[in-house]
Amino acid sequence: MSKPCILCCAITGSVPTTADNPNVPVTISQQVESSHAAVEAGASIIHAHVRNDDETPTSDPDRFAQLKEGLEKHCPGVIIQFSTGGRSGAGRDRGGMLPLKPDMASLSVGSNNFPTRVYENSPDLVAWLSAEMVKYEITPEIEAFDLSHILHAIRMSEQGLLFGKLYVQFVMGVKNAMPADKEVFDFYAKIMHERAPNAEWCAAGIGPNQLIVNEWAIANGGHTRAGLEDNIRIDKNTLALSNAALIARAADLCEKYERPVATPAQAREILGLKPT
Repeated sequence: MSKPCILCCAITGSVPTTADNPNVPVTISQQVESSHAAVEAGASIIHAHVRNDDETPTSDPDRFAQLKEGLEKHCPGVIIQFSTGGRSGAGRDRGGMLPLKPDMASLSVGSNNFPTRVYENSPDLVAWLSAEMVKYEITPEIEAFDLSHILHAIRMSEQGLLFGKLYVQFVMGVKNAMPADKEVFDFYAKIMHERAPNAEWCAAGIGPNQLIVNEWAIANGGHTRAGLEDNIRIDKNTLALSNAALIARAADLCEKYERPVATPAQAREILGLKPT
């Protein structure tokens, strides 16, 4: 299998703090430094959240602007993907950073249960976020927590409601949502192959599921995501030292399955993004 594999690094997220793992990058400078190391380890997409000074999540466009500037300076060519996730804000505040025109942004197209709350993505909000991404020419990464999200994303793409090439990420292992189940994973990949053959897909596993989902995706011709947002450990008893360590582990799996790790330029071509 010679198709390059895109490795996405989810560097911070909204949940893990330095109390959970002191290596979680929180400040802008920490995030840029961690991203640079992850890119050197093989990451071609940086999936980014921002935090307040007290480590709580925020959708503050000014902080996203600072992070974007730092990534463009210190990680030239890397694909910058902003999160519009629901833990960082409410309603349209979740898309307040989209006028900054990152290369990509996450988009959840349906609601589901999270460990202690409902992750609510109303049809009106989904329509507004997707329209903003069209307006600013931002390719969405569909974060699919359920089969219905995949099918809805395919419909939206067919109807011209999503900018650019369809890119769907299977998120597996969130408590109360879709578990990391190989039979389900195989069905997801089959649906993408049959119903959206020109699209690309990737997969992310949460917590201890990260490594096995990385391997499923790489072995099956997809792309994958790793990083401290999803998983703070390198194994059951050991905290991960960095985002780069988790990306390097995924890169080793690419070598195992004889897949080259995509450079940022290759990833841009695969995903139909503008070259830098």
